[in-house]
Amino acid sequence: MRLGFAGFLALVSAVTAALSATVTPVGAGAAEPAPEVAGRTVSDLRAMLDDGAVTSVQLVEAYLRRIDAYDRDRDGRPGLRAVLTIDPSAVAQARRLDAERAQGHVRGPLHGIPVVVKDNIDTAGLPTTSGSLALRGLRPPDDATQVARLREAGAIVLAKTNLHEYAMSIYTTSSLGGQTRNPYDPGRHPGGSSGGTAAAVAASFAPAGLGTDTCGSVRIPAAHNNLVGVRPTLGLSSRDGVAPLAGTQDTVGPLTTSVEDAALLLDATVGYDPADPVTEAAVGAVPGSYTGALRRDALEGARLGIVTDYFGAEGREADTTALVRAAVADMEALGAEVVELGPRPELMDTADRANRVRHEFERDLNAYLAGSARGRPGRLAHLAEPRDELTLADIVASGEVTPSVLDTLRAWVNSPALPNPEYDEVLRRRDLLREMLSGLLAANDLDALVYPAISEPPTPIGVRQSYRNCRLAAFSGFPAVSVPAGFTSDGLPVGVELLGAPFSEPELLGYAYAYEQATGHRAPPEGTPPLG
Repeated sequence: MRLGFAGFLALVSAVTAALSATVTPVGAGAAEPAPEVAGRTVSDLRAMLDDGAVTSVQLVEAYLRRIDAYDRDRDGRPGLRAVLTIDPSAVAQARRLDAERAQGHVRGPLHGIPVVVKDNIDTAGLPTTSGSLALRGLRPPDDATQVARLREAGAIVLAKTNLHEYAMSIYTTSSLGGQTRNPYDPGRHPGGSSGGTAAAVAASFAPAGLGTDTCGSVRIPAAHNNLVGVRPTLGLSSRDGVAPLAGTQDTVGPLTTSVEDAALLLDATVGYDPADPVTEAAVGAVPGSYTGALRRDALEGARLGIVTDYFGAEGREADTTALVRAAVADMEALGAEVVELGPRPELMDTADRANRVRHEFERDLNAYLAGSARGRPGRLAHLAEPRDELTLADIVASGEVTPSVLDTLRAWVNSPALPNPEYDEVLRRRDLLREMLSGLLAANDLDALVYPAISEPPTPIGVRQSYRNCRLAAFSGFPAVSVPAGFTSDGLPVGVELLGAPFSEPELLGYAYAYEQATGHRAPPEGTPPLG
């Protein structure tokens, strides 16, 4: 599904040359050569565009050159393999947005900013494959709501990114895209399932992107790629047009290089959507802007509960624990009051048994395919009953799925109808988990819980690791933010996670911002330097 980069970049150069006569930066007599975009935040690019220092067309071209330089294997150096598809309309999108800016119309902070989107989120005119060869012909009829809202805000969809196939695990390998590599150590995986988006943002293929989080799929790759990742409250933002794992757990969230950028993406995407009834909960719960909570003194007086069950002491878990403990100490120095919660076996057990994915996956995927695939690709729809609909059974029958994921999918075909007693018990556990978390926060007068986003740094490709830390937020529907906590002695990123009550994103982002600004742990990977 990859475009030929040489031909595409030649086209970009020709279009850019043609545009130079008609698109002029505000306040400048002629377009200047595009600056290096490595390490630039959305806020940096916004200022550059506002000042007329660069055009959106030049930004698109600069990011495409970085993708060309670092995403493919070349000269004996492994590429990151983060990108599945380049949007061939990206230059045209940029041209229109530059014209709007020249006419004095700026839609907002994302106007003319390129972004990347995980390839289980529908984008009109492009494939949405879930990383699977089986779905390489799936082209949805329209944008997912969150993509549509990004476009309305002026963002440019530059590319679709790789993911762990069907968002099934945390290593980001797929039959369509292969293994995505971690830009901080190409011998290690980038986390997942949104690892393609995370690797792309970390390597400056775009300044920001969208991922999905069912159990850590935004927060884990954020931790493994030295990024900020937000899992919003279930119901804050729409999942319309998103290939599901479990409708009662799935969320969509930003992956960015700064807390401010995460707030800007939330501003553009959250809120009620009639196409996703769960978002009725967001009515009255969305602030005017999430950036209003970003204060350097936000941690003063905050009470933070330390979830000690998620701090390991053995092997590489000890490295993570040391860095997250240091992060807690930094938060305390910034004015927070820290409460050690001690072992909570009942809470951990309840969280461990509240996962709905295997119960809901077939039902929810088939419903998504009925709307986004509409029976296509036709080569699949006849492989299993019913012969005129595309279903999970057809995908399994095709065999065009990476083997480890195919085994799971095969086991989930013809899942028991819902509701049933086992599923009802899982839902009871979910509700109990919500009650326990709310009770824990209230009984200790806590503003947030703190723990490692994942218990150890990224493991080498092919080496498994635990990701149980994702469960408190994922299975309850409570929001969580992962923010960089520094690097191990061998240069691997670690993230610290903050979890709060439903719709407490402003507070969580405020705490993350205060910590980020005081510590400055964000650093771009050495393996994808400026192109010069």
